[in-house]
Amino acid sequence: MKRYLVLLAYEPGGWEAATPEERQVYVDGHNAFHAFVDEHGRRVSGAALADADTATTIRRRDGRALVTDGPFVESVEMIGGYYDIELPDLDVAIAAASMLPPAYTVEIRAVIELDDAGEQVG
Repeated sequence: MKRYLVLLAYEPGGWEAATPEERQVYVDGHNAFHAFVDEHGRRVSGAALADADTATTIRRRDGRALVTDGPFVESVEMIGGYYDIELPDLDVAIAAASMLPPAYTVEIRAVIELDDAGEQVG
């Protein structure tokens, strides 16, 4: 099994503005994703995230940590949630992510396992 992080990006306010029928599309998409991943692998974790305007960004400059309120980049979309999953391969991860609500832009990233020395495992 390979581990993937599935990032869910969408325009802020979509859920709040959605009709009950549109909200059901979100719920159905997540339920289909959950069922598919549970059948083909496993969900390690997942969560919704607070809006981007609540973010805190930390940058290192000249040996100092600079802390800024708000997201690092301005974007029409924000990362609003994630799933950490294990599936056989990227093709299966793509199939799973394709079941998520169509309002999302979905990014799939392989998780790289590192040993205590920082070397890639596997």
